[in-house]
Amino acid sequence: MGTPRPPATYTAQPYTRPATVSADAPHRGAPGTDVSPDTELGPTGRPRRHIPEPQPPSHQGPATIIAMCNQKGGVGKTTSTINLGAALAEYGRRVLLVDLDPQGALSAGLGVAHHDLELTVHNLLVEPRVSADEVLVRTHVENVDLLPSNIDLSAAEIQLVSEVGREQALGRALYPMLDRYDYVLVDCQPSLGLLTVNALACADSVLIPMECEFFSLRGLALLNDTVDKVRDRLNPKLSVAGILVTMFDSRTLHGREVMARVVEVFGDLVYDAVINRTVKFPETSVAGEPITRWAPASAGAEAYRALAREVIHRSGR
Repeated sequence: MGTPRPPATYTAQPYTRPATVSADAPHRGAPGTDVSPDTELGPTGRPRRHIPEPQPPSHQGPATIIAMCNQKGGVGKTTSTINLGAALAEYGRRVLLVDLDPQGALSAGLGVAHHDLELTVHNLLVEPRVSADEVLVRTHVENVDLLPSNIDLSAAEIQLVSEVGREQALGRALYPMLDRYDYVLVDCQPSLGLLTVNALACADSVLIPMECEFFSLRGLALLNDTVDKVRDRLNPKLSVAGILVTMFDSRTLHGREVMARVVEVFGDLVYDAVINRTVKFPETSVAGEPITRWAPASAGAEAYRALAREVIHRSGR
């Protein structure tokens, strides 16, 4: 069965509790799922699908560009970018991470002193003579490189406004590097401004981290409209790779209700891998390490490895 896309006209509806979700039956399947009592269900409420163990890549490049995007802040975009990148690297993929947020959280989360850098993504976007190799930082995670950012990037949107082809500035900087990597993950800022449009204009697909909370669900409609507009006007190949549910707590009724609603509306676009709430993630941010290195045997590390397997399986890379 192919992966269905939500209709472009989808708009958030007033939330009503799904009839199949109740406080005393958290084990039931997602709405419309007909499963036997003996079937093992994953956290999405669907039967767990078999994802084969990824084989070593047969060749390197050209990279698949994935924009990690959601206009709502605090949904786990940066955490997911770091840990998905590290998990992909564990499976032998070469990964480039791009920090497209002026807060520089992605750079800081990898232990890079981004405030002291002379060259950042800002220079790549506004200075044509600066090459990506001059900005590139080798991280302490094997097979993971970084294009860092800091607060200087906040000026880029203003500086790019009068430029011809301003929406393709990031793509022009990245294209010469694509043959060296298998995946490029772009950590977008929590807005739908020109920087995010740059990411969408050069990306092959969008991965949407979504906090398991009602207001995050409502925000998906606006993001879906933006993706459709970019596809129509700038990047015909752009698609939604999938929706990653983060900060999930199966103990709460609200969490289970929102999960059921997301699966009901977006179907197979929702990854089977789900990121649960854990105190480990704040610890990894302070340590400047991905969770796959800081706590390699933790449930969080295994969840991002499961996500990496799904990403590789869906993209065929």
